[in-house]
Amino acid sequence: MQLLIVEDDEATASYVQKGLSEAGHNSDIAAAGDRGLEMATQGSYDALIIDRMLPNLDGLALIATLRGRGNKTPALILSALGEVNDRVEGLKMGGDDYLTKPFAFSELLARLEALVRRNATEVQETSLAVGDLRMDLLAREVWRGETQIDLQPREFRLLEYLMRHSNQVVTRTMLLENVWDYNFDPQTNVIDVHISRLRGKIDKNFDTPMLNTVRGAGYILRESKA
Repeated sequence: MQLLIVEDDEATASYVQKGLSEAGHNSDIAAAGDRGLEMATQGSYDALIIDRMLPNLDGLALIATLRGRGNKTPALILSALGEVNDRVEGLKMGGDDYLTKPFAFSELLARLEALVRRNATEVQETSLAVGDLRMDLLAREVWRGETQIDLQPREFRLLEYLMRHSNQVVTRTMLLENVWDYNFDPQTNVIDVHISRLRGKIDKNFDTPMLNTVRGAGYILRESKA
């Protein structure tokens, strides 16, 4: 792997770089946020390791800027800020994973490898299809038959997860953890609201409903009812 470490603490940056080198990976170091942004934009990296509190440009602003420019390089946030709200904020700003300091290098390496594997899979897969429901992952478009369906970003992500697990019962907990990124209150009605909106868009005005509720279990997306 080719990695970029954006970390202003010299001891931490050196420790991570040494460990990566011993594991057979190459890495560059940027000691400030603006320099990290420049290197991440100009270079080609498999993943980024970004501290939150950086001089000149903080880590979350760095990630948000990259995402705004269309840069989807996986970013692991490394921070001493470890409260739930801190982690949720980091993920919402575009981070792909969050590891708090102090940390074990073995866990850092395992998380990086998982991010790179996941990203490689996503790059290779450009579309999904379940029956006449099609999703273009690059253009961010959804079609059912010849009808294009307009989805909000969260609805698109929800449908993508359901399509990747088509013909399987997906629980509320699975959706909260994988679509909303974190463990929210399982009693919240956010799932019901979004499922209802999504069902209205992909099933309304079509003969065969695809998104079904499995009472007491969750939801299932399938080509037709059993």
